[in-house]
Amino acid sequence: MAQQVIEVVEANTTQFKPLYTWDNEVESKIETIAQKVYGADYVEYTSNAKRQLRRIKKLGLDKLAICVAKTEKSLSDNPKLLGRPKGFSITVREIEIASGAGFLIPITGDMMRMPGLPAHPASEGIDISDDGDITGLF
Repeated sequence: MAQQVIEVVEANTTQFKPLYTWDNEVESKIETIAQKVYGADYVEYTSNAKRQLRRIKKLGLDKLAICVAKTEKSLSDNPKLLGRPKGFSITVREIEIASGAGFLIPITGDMMRMPGLPAHPASEGIDISDDGDITGLF
């Protein structure tokens, strides 16, 4: 299988084309992702997000990549719009800077940012007996 991967890579038959260039404005990058990937009509920015956009530009971090944080239930920022809805707008409420990782995180909608936890995390099955024995770790 590894040899097949090497052959495919060396054949370079892919049609990959980035959605945006590093030099695009931050708003343009966000809007491109929202429209071309998520299917949004347009992007709105809260006053907080607009203030953060100005700060990002002032700090010279406007050439970073974009990693949008949104609800996991939809390609919109509305968890009730399931799947890939059409005719909607996305609201960027804030933009986090992850300069060490090399990207900006526009945060959309009302959600808790946390890595994907299951409905019942494994921690719910952990217990300790009166004798100090721990169960449910593995």
